[in-house]
Amino acid sequence: MYVLGLSAYYHDSAAALLEDGRIVAAAQEERFSRRKHDARFPRQAIAYCLDEAGIALDRVDHVAFYDKPFLKFERLLETYLAFAPRGFRSFRMAIPLWLREKLFLKGLLCKELGALSSGVDWDARLLFSEHHQSHAASAFFASPFDEAAVLTLDGVGEWATSSLAMGRGNELTILREIHFPHSLGLLYSAFTYYCGFRVNSGEYKLMGLAPYGTPRFAGLIREHLIDVKPDGSFRLDLDYFDYCTGLTMTSARFHALFGGAPRAPDEPVLQRHMDLAASIQQVTEDVLIALSRDIAARTGARNLCLAGGVALNCVANGAILRDGCFEGLWVQPAAGDAGGALGAALCAHHLHLKNARTPPAGKDAMRGAFLGPEYSQDEIARRLRAAGAAFELLDDDALFAACAADLAAGRAVAWCQGRAEFGPRALGNRSILADARSPRTQSTLNLKVKFRESFRPFAPAVLREDVADWFDLDTDSPYMLLVAEVAARRRIAPSATDSALQGIDKLKAVRSTIPAVTHVDFSARVQTVDSESNPRFHRLLSTFKRLTGCPVVVNTSFNVRGEPPVLTPEDAFRCFMGTEIDVLAFGQCYLRKEGQKAVAKTEHRAAFALD
Repeated sequence: MYVLGLSAYYHDSAAALLEDGRIVAAAQEERFSRRKHDARFPRQAIAYCLDEAGIALDRVDHVAFYDKPFLKFERLLETYLAFAPRGFRSFRMAIPLWLREKLFLKGLLCKELGALSSGVDWDARLLFSEHHQSHAASAFFASPFDEAAVLTLDGVGEWATSSLAMGRGNELTILREIHFPHSLGLLYSAFTYYCGFRVNSGEYKLMGLAPYGTPRFAGLIREHLIDVKPDGSFRLDLDYFDYCTGLTMTSARFHALFGGAPRAPDEPVLQRHMDLAASIQQVTEDVLIALSRDIAARTGARNLCLAGGVALNCVANGAILRDGCFEGLWVQPAAGDAGGALGAALCAHHLHLKNARTPPAGKDAMRGAFLGPEYSQDEIARRLRAAGAAFELLDDDALFAACAADLAAGRAVAWCQGRAEFGPRALGNRSILADARSPRTQSTLNLKVKFRESFRPFAPAVLREDVADWFDLDTDSPYMLLVAEVAARRRIAPSATDSALQGIDKLKAVRSTIPAVTHVDFSARVQTVDSESNPRFHRLLSTFKRLTGCPVVVNTSFNVRGEPPVLTPEDAFRCFMGTEIDVLAFGQCYLRKEGQKAVAKTEHRAAFALD
């Protein structure tokens, strides 16, 4: 039996395919369309999933959509009526799209599916899951646990903004919810907006900015913006926000409370913004720990699963793990709306069709999140040649030796192997790698390769067997969703001069023997790499360790600011030529920048700059 899950029409559309409950494939539409956060119907992602299974669309028994549009429309109407006549402008802008498209989403989905495969009664095969149920299913049913509590937090689904569920076997029961407009995700997004970053995509920037500041505004946030109860439940004072009735996140009262208008995206990041980031990060962590402690006491569960956009706050995840109220913690790597496509499919398989579930022994069902497309070696070589690339074909011994030597020599290596990742994190199959031991790596990658803000930290990939020797962590973290501190024995005591540094200047201090992945508070977003889930990446790290004595490299997604991660050989070559990446290894094809023709380099840089 095949079940196809879809998310679309809001942001981060995706498709996921199950065969008898096993995850066959999953991918975001943005990877194919090259349009970041593409929200359109995921035609190309669907085509890929079907191709991976070797079936036509008419073989799919059920198509499951990740939320219920009528409930969302109910929220839109009730919110407008509650605040009327305020909010008419935003209501007037939203209602035409709903009346033209989203309110009649079932018909639109049937039309899109019919265009791909006619002669099928798609209306009879189409199922809908509630938004938070999809998130919770993506976390629990894909987790390694037979029984677990599930906490879902995001901006808003239909009505729910936070929900607690209990999963047992093939059952998943929602126990309680917090409803819109009271939302921890929207509170965090309000500060994202206020500090000059884009809502729904810039929250991770705010999280990365927080360690540069001090949480001096945390008291104001608790006193004026959010009332948190001992069990972690909360309510917001809506007078400080504008997302219910206006076209922005924050109100004039919010601006007065924090001393000025929102930062424009092109304005400098000041110490005040760093302190605001630190403050909302601390409040968020406090709420999540209170919620998780109450859940442990309320349910008696030993394991916790997390999903929803807030679950991508890996600093908070690390705090929950260290708090110790659960024995096991598992976070869905595609925790945002793209993962809702997978959750919808899992809801259909287990909750609607009542199929049994047997978690893999000691493992999750995500297969390392390597659920996207891969290419044969012949196809990689053919497509690179057609793109104008000059490369060597190396056997594995030569390839791993060359790339490890490049990393040790300070070169940036684009590493593309096997199936692409599903979710927002690069996990070693579409990655840019660099030497974590170099104090120059962070600024070089940010400014010359990624073209992004200099304050952004980079994550370490470390051999699983060595993680406890380098970080205060001794558990699996394969999806880069836990933050831990660099081990004390790897730190370098700051000088008096370094200790006096403030703000972005803190970057000047070398804080450990792996400075490129050590944030200014000694933290790191750790990815553990084991030989079973990713043998090729594990072998590269092992080769690098034999060469240098260090099992840690920088791992960041193979893309630049404003673009999705690369997918195809052509994407990879174009990004390689448009940046100062030194080496590209796609399959067995090994490319050095100096080996490419000067005219090709110039042409690719020009094309890249125009995008």
